[in-house]
Amino acid sequence: MFFMTNSDPYSRLQYRRLIAWPKRIEREWPLLEEVLGAGPSRRVLDLGCGTGEHARFLVEKGFEVVGVDASESMIDQALDAPLPAGLRFVRGDLAELESLVDGRFGGAICLGNTLPHLRTKGALEGFLRGLRARLLPGAPVVLQLLNYERIFALSERHLPLNFRHHEDGESVFLRLMEPREDGRVLFFPTTLRFRPEADQPVTVVASKRVELMGWRLSRLEGALEDAGFAERRLFGAFDRTPFEPLKSRDLLVVAR
Repeated sequence: MFFMTNSDPYSRLQYRRLIAWPKRIEREWPLLEEVLGAGPSRRVLDLGCGTGEHARFLVEKGFEVVGVDASESMIDQALDAPLPAGLRFVRGDLAELESLVDGRFGGAICLGNTLPHLRTKGALEGFLRGLRARLLPGAPVVLQLLNYERIFALSERHLPLNFRHHEDGESVFLRLMEPREDGRVLFFPTTLRFRPEADQPVTVVASKRVELMGWRLSRLEGALEDAGFAERRLFGAFDRTPFEPLKSRDLLVVAR
C-alpha cells in the first residue's frame, strides 16, 4: 500500500503475491468493523489502496469505497478484475487528496506504512487537512505505519522476512532499511525466489530503493491536532495491544 509522486519503485514488485491477504484482513477486520461501522456513513476512503484488497473486502461488507494511490502499477493491478458496484479507484498524490475526490466520507483507512511516503512536513500536513475536509463530522480514520521510535532507537536494519509458497517455488519478501540522522529511512524492498533444489537456489526477482520519512509519534500527533483530529487512540497492533514506543512493531492511530 504505497504511493509515489515521481518514478514508481513498486512497478516490478508483485505485491499481491507477497502478502497473505486473507489472513491479514481477517486479523484486521474486528477493529476496522468496529471503527468504520460506527462512522456517520458507509462511504469510506482507502488511502494508499495498493492493489485494492482492503477496498474490495470493504465493498463486500456493504461499504462504498474510493481507493486512492499514486502508484500506476498498483492501480493497474487493482483494476485487473471487474469492479463491483460501489468501488472506484483514483490515481493521485495523497498530499492533494482534497482535489482528487468529491463529496464527504464517513471514514477512512490509511494502512501499510503509507504515511512515510509523505516525505515533508508540508506534504503530511496537506494530506491531513485535505482528509479532514473530506470527512463528515465525527468520521473516524485508521492510520497504520511502522513504529519509527523503535526503528531509530534500536538502529533496526530490516523487517521480518515474508515467505509465500507458489507453484513455481517460494517467494521471499526482504525489506532492508537504513535509518538516517535527519529522520529519513531508506528502504530496499526486494523479492527473492527460493528453490532449494536448484543449482542457483536464491535469485533476485526485483529490488528497489525507496526513500521514506520516519514519522515519529510526536510529529504525527502534532500534525493530527493541527488538522482538527482532536480525539486519538493509540495501539501497537490491530488486536488493540497498547502502543509501547520501544517494543511495538507498528503504530496504529484511530482518530476523529
